[in-house]
Amino acid sequence: MDVLAVPKVVPELRHAVRGHLGGPCPEVQLCVSELVGNVIRHVGEGTPVRVRVTRAGGRTRVEVTDPDPRALPVLLHATGACESGRGLVLLDSLALRWGVKQGSAWKTVWCELGEA
Repeated sequence: MDVLAVPKVVPELRHAVRGHLGGPCPEVQLCVSELVGNVIRHVGEGTPVRVRVTRAGGRTRVEVTDPDPRALPVLLHATGACESGRGLVLLDSLALRWGVKQGSAWKTVWCELGEA
């Protein structure tokens, strides 16, 4: 799906992912929410993004592509007093693996999850 990264699109994407995968998929939905939320927070609200969710070989892959190759995700270790910085920690704990693929005018942040 090609969408603008705005807060109201996040629940719509979760709903679309559930429909696309044919049932409950809370871990996949959480990853989509986190990756699109990171674009909103760190690249800018209204940024055009492409969200892809595919299944193959017993894995589900989530990809979120945006036009800013410089704003890279950073895995932080938030303390109890921190009000942010936990999203990628959650993604890292759920995903089998995750990473970033960069081009000259874009980046894709991706993660892979195993079958539930």
